[in-house]
Amino acid sequence: MSVKLQTKRIKAKKDLKTSSKKFYIESYGCQMNFADSEVVASIISKEGYDSTRNLNDADLILLNTCSIREKAETTVRKRLESFNKLKRSNKHLKVGVLGCMAERLKSKFLEEEKIVDLVVGPDAYKDIPNLLEEINEGRNAVNVILSKEETYGDINPVRLSSNGVTAFVSITRGCDNMCTFCVVPFTRGRERSRDPKSILEEIQNLKDSNYKEITLLGQNVDSYLWYGGGLKKDFKKASSLQKKTSIDFAKLLKLVGEAFPEIRIRFSTSNPQDMNLDVIKTMASYANICNYIHLPVQSGSNSVLKEMNRQHTRKEYLELIKQIKNLIPNCGISHDMITGFPNETDEDHNQTLSLMKEVKYDFGYMFKYSERPGTFAAKKFEDNVDEEVKKVRLQEIIDLQQSHSKFRTKQYIGKTVEVLIEKESKKSNSHWAGRNEQNTVVVFPKKSHKIGDFVNVKINDCTSATLIGESID
Repeated sequence: MSVKLQTKRIKAKKDLKTSSKKFYIESYGCQMNFADSEVVASIISKEGYDSTRNLNDADLILLNTCSIREKAETTVRKRLESFNKLKRSNKHLKVGVLGCMAERLKSKFLEEEKIVDLVVGPDAYKDIPNLLEEINEGRNAVNVILSKEETYGDINPVRLSSNGVTAFVSITRGCDNMCTFCVVPFTRGRERSRDPKSILEEIQNLKDSNYKEITLLGQNVDSYLWYGGGLKKDFKKASSLQKKTSIDFAKLLKLVGEAFPEIRIRFSTSNPQDMNLDVIKTMASYANICNYIHLPVQSGSNSVLKEMNRQHTRKEYLELIKQIKNLIPNCGISHDMITGFPNETDEDHNQTLSLMKEVKYDFGYMFKYSERPGTFAAKKFEDNVDEEVKKVRLQEIIDLQQSHSKFRTKQYIGKTVEVLIEKESKKSNSHWAGRNEQNTVVVFPKKSHKIGDFVNVKINDCTSATLIGESID
């Protein structure tokens, strides 16, 4: 690079940092994306941008995207279309696409969506300052290089739209499981874990800011493994000392639970093949670790599970549920379920329904199968379950789950639960809303309490999704 061009870039960067430009960011998809957006906000803020919630004030609009289902990508494309008028009225406005959709489509995104100036994958956010220079000089910019290290452990996230009470703390990135339907390993790379010291430091910062609950976050938290850095798959090459002093998820959970007894701790997402008894025993041993596990199963049929490359059988999954309930009888459990996977039969579907009846989940996330380009399923299996059949099966799953959710919430009537107040109720500004440790929403009259308080609430009524009561403090 010439001295003249270097000088020009330094001046442009200086001008940018003193101009107080504004950025607006929207996040779609999983909790990991929302956590990543907070990392992006921290990086961009250091470049002289202020956050705004008003699109019309923004000089830079960013969409942090999801590729897990076709519907998610369609939603993003429609949202991009809505920015056309804004961009015509503001010739300086720049639009960027972040996250999994950016990683999947790469430079192709610039061709398909002419409104887009910036494309950045999940592991390339530290390069955003350089990419901003590129687009401010009139060139499109792309960085979608996947990393082999934990990428953002040294960044203190800016808590976007925070309630000041709850926060996400990322502990792993990527996934090695290679489920045949899932695009995540291709958009977020291989599993790697974050230094536990940096995790504890981030939680300490949150505690100092009076946060009351944190969620340890990753595509697969149970596979957390710190042995000094590097990919999980390379652990077998580690030295004997590294292996001896390594920290798995159960040990990390214990470290956090002991270090921050006054903070509620949650974690997500778990994988049945990686969750072990040590994790469950650790949960049972610490009162501040919430009795709630999100444990995706995806199907109740062994044949479908095998085609999905899920590394657990129906029997193994149900045995894990039994172990959880034995050690933590009041543990809330939720699920992910996919219906209409290629070659799924009526019998396979009935197996899913029967598994749900056996577990009676507190709640769940239920979807029709959506073929994702580049996955093994898309390459090897025909998406051959009729769309109408998918809809019928999905509705049966949803209806069954709603009945089970109502069954679970009814069990709380007459009982007292501890609730962390997070916000006003959506339906009444005279009521608070929060969650109990099983992750069920609770609403109750405000009285003298405030956001961030832990309150004992006696439950008098319920819907399938919400507990209704009154404080007894």
